[in-house]
Amino acid sequence: MLYFEDLVVGSRKSFGSYDVTREEVVDFASKYDPQPFHLDDDAAARTHFGRLSASGWHTCAMTMRMMVDDMKVQQQAGLGSPGVDQLRWAKPVFPGDTLRCETELLEKRRSKSRPEMGIFKSRARTFNQHGDMVLELLSNGLIEVRDKDAPID
Repeated sequence: MLYFEDLVVGSRKSFGSYDVTREEVVDFASKYDPQPFHLDDDAAARTHFGRLSASGWHTCAMTMRMMVDDMKVQQQAGLGSPGVDQLRWAKPVFPGDTLRCETELLEKRRSKSRPEMGIFKSRARTFNQHGDMVLELLSNGLIEVRDKDAPID
């Protein structure tokens, strides 16, 4: 189990593999982002995308899936997230793409108001099979502190 004390600022990790299918792109878009360029090949062909593309929110969801799958490999004493500071969709994601993730731990600190938890900031980047970054996310996470009696720096 990974706790606050185990987090190393500057550490990087590469993981995941997610195959994007046309069926999933259309299904997600029909439920959550029903814009023509996510639903219809002909409509998408007339846009700057040139073809059917995944919703940016779908790209976020696929990224989250890879992150959670990775957390199953190295279990964490995670306590959720208070939010995202920055989200950027750098390039479109298309059916047939294979995505992967890279993360970097940017900073960490103990909570002063809740010393049993730590707060960390990380950068996640998602890349397609060509190595093109398609998503960048700066987020904050909460994680349990193993030694709750240790002084707060």
